[in-house]
Amino acid sequence: MRVLHVDTAAGWRGGQNQVLLAAGGMRALGHEVRVACRAGGALEGRARAAGLAVEPLPFAGDLGPFGLLGLWRLVRRFRPEALQLHDPHAVSAGLLAAGRRAPLVATRRVDFPLRGALSRRKYAACRRVIAVSSAIRQVLLRDGLDAGRLRLVYEGVPDRPPQAGGEQALRELGVPEGARVVGNVAALTDHKDQRTLLRAAAEVLRARPEACFVIVGEGELRAELERLAGELGLGPRCRFAGFRGDLDRLMPAFDVFCLSSHMEGLGTSLLDAMCFARPVVATAAGGIPEAVEDGVTGRLAPPRDPAALARALLEALESDERRRAWGAAGRARFLRLFTAERMVAQSLAVYAEAA
Repeated sequence: MRVLHVDTAAGWRGGQNQVLLAAGGMRALGHEVRVACRAGGALEGRARAAGLAVEPLPFAGDLGPFGLLGLWRLVRRFRPEALQLHDPHAVSAGLLAAGRRAPLVATRRVDFPLRGALSRRKYAACRRVIAVSSAIRQVLLRDGLDAGRLRLVYEGVPDRPPQAGGEQALRELGVPEGARVVGNVAALTDHKDQRTLLRAAAEVLRARPEACFVIVGEGELRAELERLAGELGLGPRCRFAGFRGDLDRLMPAFDVFCLSSHMEGLGTSLLDAMCFARPVVATAAGGIPEAVEDGVTGRLAPPRDPAALARALLEALESDERRRAWGAAGRARFLRLFTAERMVAQSLAVYAEAA
């Protein structure tokens, strides 16, 4: 099958990693795959490094004419048998550039409603819409999309062993030896809600001063969050690690993984934590409860409730045996539902339906 993946984002987030994993997985199965992405964006470089066929285009919003023209020419040259549109601007571009020349499959990764009638119409015009969690599927149904066009395909990450050197990475970040480490990996944005995590951290540290919090990621709220950490008196017990390229060694060294989002489609960093058998404490936002089984693979707390999140974290930190049990159950759930191989196979099945 000839497959064209389209993503217009400039930066690097979980969605772009999913494009890379899907394209690479499909190529490994023998499909002819190309990735159309923003020229000069993060995905272009990473896709090239992975050996994928890349088509850099000057995408600029929904109606940027040069990006649309480039995609129009690419569709006519490549003649894709499936065209997966990975973000809202890509959906607009695909509809305008491809029309009925290729089966269009849109992907929805966020759990907030479609914005207006035009947004609803463009998703409704695609032959299939992939929702990456049941929570997102329910949002799309409430927005009036036809259930017959919606398909649930969970995001996935590769199953791989942890890399050595996690404890050294923690020491390099200034985490003292013997600390119980709570790690968060997410963009520093409003919906990831590290504000709630920091307020919960202040409560946890009053009860367990040996704990340490490591926040991995970059974003527009970094300066604000660092100020809040200072105001809360977290001091050296909270480390902002920035963007890291070594998560496969750092994340396995966390005692607990925490995701504090108040909105979340699914959360691929959760899936990485489950792959590495890390117990998870998270908020019951969006699709998170589909990954985290409360009391089995970790604990769930209501969104935007620092006290409840602190109680869940303290429950995880108080017992080595409980953390091991939750981590093992999480890894088993990951292998059953959230591998990249499963995501690729199910996406290809959606393409076959849409053809």
